[in-house]
Amino acid sequence: MRLALGTAVVAVVLLASCSSAAHPRGAPAPDAPARGKTLEIVAGEDFWGSLVSQLAGNSSPTRKVFTVADLLGKKEGDNPHFWYSPDYVTQVINQVEADLKKLDPSDSAYFDAQRAALNAAMEHYWGRLAEIKAKFAGTPVSSTESIFVYLAQYLQLDVISPPDFMKAVAEGNDPPAPSVAEFEKQLSSKQARVLVYNEQTSTAVTTNIKKLAANADIPVVGVTETVQPPDASFEQWFEGELDQLQNALNAKALAG
Repeated sequence: MRLALGTAVVAVVLLASCSSAAHPRGAPAPDAPARGKTLEIVAGEDFWGSLVSQLAGNSSPTRKVFTVADLLGKKEGDNPHFWYSPDYVTQVINQVEADLKKLDPSDSAYFDAQRAALNAAMEHYWGRLAEIKAKFAGTPVSSTESIFVYLAQYLQLDVISPPDFMKAVAEGNDPPAPSVAEFEKQLSSKQARVLVYNEQTSTAVTTNIKKLAANADIPVVGVTETVQPPDASFEQWFEGELDQLQNALNAKALAG
């Protein structure tokens, strides 16, 4: 899956009008106040859709378009994997909640309840992030592409992979030969504790990098660009990835 900035920035379109259609994946918080109307929501990507549906609870001519890149101050050419930054995720959630309340102010109490429910659902997500950061900050890690960079920065992990390699793979291009040689040398000399590998981007070069890591006894952590399985919530999907990362870091630390 190739995510150019132009596609990654399309986040949510909020439509305010009376509607009886319920969102198939959203559900009101247990004690949520009754609502007077519902909002139709269109999300450009499934990870944002999961978060928005949990805030809105349900799935006409007033439209509010929210572009994630604009909120975050990003431009063409920047790393588009915003959802891998916990800080960016929080900013998006805050903005969507504010927009929902503007579109439907009479249901502010309902949205407050939905936000509280989402916060509760994400407690393990935040807890796992804190655990990894506290124990492994400064640990050298590798990644086949830039998808992992924002998360690594938040966790204060040291991504040693050649930036030119990661950027080229993320954009669907062949990485420069010097960056491939440097990456191979890093893995062969066991400079990284783990290798993060995008399971949805497989090329001859990245497959070889994965094999080199395995030969060097470096744990490989698979990540994806979209929610997996598709019916999981954002936090369920991401917690699974964090669990794998923490387990790999722990295993390598125990092995010395």
